[in-house]
Amino acid sequence: MNEVLKEATFEIEQIYTACLSQGSYYIKSGDEAVIIDPLRETAPYIERARKDGVKIKYVFETHFHADFVSGHLDLAGKVNAPIVYGPGADPAYDVYIAHDGEEFQVGEIKIIALHTPGHTPESTTWLLKDSRGRERAIFTGDTLFLGDVGRPDLAQETGGLTKDDLAGMLYDSLQKKILPLPDDILIYPGHGAGSACGKNMMEETVDTLGNQKKVNYALQAKSKEEFIQMVTEGLEEPPAYFPENVRLNREGCNQLDRVLKKNDNPLSVNKFSELARDSCCLIIDTRSPADFCKGFIVGSVNIGLDGQFAPWVGALVTSINRSILLICEPGREQEAILRMARIGYDSVEGYLDGGLKSWKKAGFPLSTIDRITPGRFEQIIAAHSDQIQIWDVRRPSEFELSHVKGAINLPLSEINDWSCKNRDGKVAVIYCGGGYRSMIAASILKAKGHHHILEVEGGFNKIKERNIELE
Repeated sequence: MNEVLKEATFEIEQIYTACLSQGSYYIKSGDEAVIIDPLRETAPYIERARKDGVKIKYVFETHFHADFVSGHLDLAGKVNAPIVYGPGADPAYDVYIAHDGEEFQVGEIKIIALHTPGHTPESTTWLLKDSRGRERAIFTGDTLFLGDVGRPDLAQETGGLTKDDLAGMLYDSLQKKILPLPDDILIYPGHGAGSACGKNMMEETVDTLGNQKKVNYALQAKSKEEFIQMVTEGLEEPPAYFPENVRLNREGCNQLDRVLKKNDNPLSVNKFSELARDSCCLIIDTRSPADFCKGFIVGSVNIGLDGQFAPWVGALVTSINRSILLICEPGREQEAILRMARIGYDSVEGYLDGGLKSWKKAGFPLSTIDRITPGRFEQIIAAHSDQIQIWDVRRPSEFELSHVKGAINLPLSEINDWSCKNRDGKVAVIYCGGGYRSMIAASILKAKGHHHILEVEGGFNKIKERNIELE
């Protein structure tokens, strides 16, 4: 999903990656272009510039990202352009550190650094002025989202600043640098709905500042104290991989081309079986929950590609260096490898050549998970309520809105803490919002040796259509 704004003297393309809920930006004017917050794969930006016949002059970063590995080093090296950070950034490689208010000429436009600390100390918003000096767009990174602001608890090095201190800095940044800008200026944020970098983001990915002043809860605060309380209240724990991504973005990482070449490694059934017996290797089955439950390799974990694949890998696989084996639908192996590399998971040993069909053909054993319809769930509650525990693996905020009566909230993100929960001999019936997260949970429990499990197809979205009592 790419949003494109074309003007007489410039063009903005938002390159939005749904899996990460992340927006990077290609801006061109005249025969020059800049990239803001590039993903790890550089080809889309280089190809776009080649097609337009322009030179990438700068690679701008809004901050040290926590939720993906940036492609700034690879991209800058390939196009011979400087990497530009705002004040306070301290990477372990050569960059240009802009001062607050510094202007960068790009074709007929100017890109201006607005130091907006708060999400992180080095956070910087990039302001675009057109050829007439009009303020037309801001690229806010994680400072200002649509419907939200960046959470102030993700910076790994803060010089002793607390999240309340950072939230106070964020308030000042918004009040002094962002809100005085024209109401018709366009906001291009770093993330949209689904990202763990905020808690109340809108589905839209571009909006005007004037509208955000009306609808963004964080911009309604009457004082700094109220703002701090608003943005720090109800923050869930960030995914486990966030600190590692910050480190990689600050220190640098392996070249993506080398990682993809190394990890694109088809394995025979026998070789895959041999590696699967190694307790250091984790098997991730990327097929759909509907296919997975019917038959899968014993011990494998289901995280489907047709969902927020990379964020859930990062949230649940606690070591970024864990050796991983992949099961994919044939033809989707490279997609899985790339999406894992976007968050720094580079230790893929390989994938099962031919997918699960080759495993079946060789006669190796398979396991299954009992997936029940919401109708069957309703029957079980009516007839066997004393023999089951109902586990809701959605986020606490989802659970609080509504849930099945008697359900226990056990968020999927915390499964490594609760997976050994005592069930008193009862069967665990697991549901989420739509069946994606509940199958992940069921597969992890199964891999840990818990076999008395039922998973509800369609999750809470379908459960609400039945006559099941809710709270």
